[in-house]
Amino acid sequence: MAGKPKKQDPVDSKELAAELSLSAGRVNSLYAEREKNGFPAHVDQRGRARLWDLAEVRNWYESRKPSRLEELSLDGGDPDELLNAAQVAQVLGYKHRSQITTYLAEHPGYFPEPDEVEELGTYKRQKWRRRTVAAWRDSRPGKGKRTGSTRQAPALPDVPADGDPEELLTGTQAAALLGFKSLNSFASSLSQGNLPLLEETDGLSDRGRRAWTRRRILEQSTQRGR
Repeated sequence: MAGKPKKQDPVDSKELAAELSLSAGRVNSLYAEREKNGFPAHVDQRGRARLWDLAEVRNWYESRKPSRLEELSLDGGDPDELLNAAQVAQVLGYKHRSQITTYLAEHPGYFPEPDEVEELGTYKRQKWRRRTVAAWRDSRPGKGKRTGSTRQAPALPDVPADGDPEELLTGTQAAALLGFKSLNSFASSLSQGNLPLLEETDGLSDRGRRAWTRRRILEQSTQRGR
């Protein structure tokens, strides 16, 4: 049975502002207007500072689809402009920023490391130059390996279907249980909305990776007609 999922510490308005590319004042303004806009309630306090669940606020913010993200592209603008993970996901056509963090955490060497990392208390904000992302996109043939890459995708583990239905399984294990050939093909299918039952996770693994219960994964397998 997997250990108890770890949860990220709540963040204050400055950390939220950095993540969402807003000012701390704008975050406080959105919070003040929460009855109209649905901004999440704070979950704790540090002295007089309000603290929020980062994932909850991020999901709320991304659901609003700000026009500034819709206008981003890789082929225009300053090639040295730094983009955060949400913006990188946007310009690459992914539905969620988690696709980028999944590449980094679960498929090392596949996606470029960030050009800049900001230390924001307990949170790190990663950024990539526009030209870094464009170069990766242009050297990647479709959904396969990048041009010139000789790195073999790691073999998926053997995951039994008859284990504890409430055990938390990572993306690698989910990919194996669903019959994908690689973690990347699973992640790509997930980002394209082809695995709707897995769009929400059931927690995090001991190493902080997204995880789903075996029960949910098997339900998704049945829905796919396997």
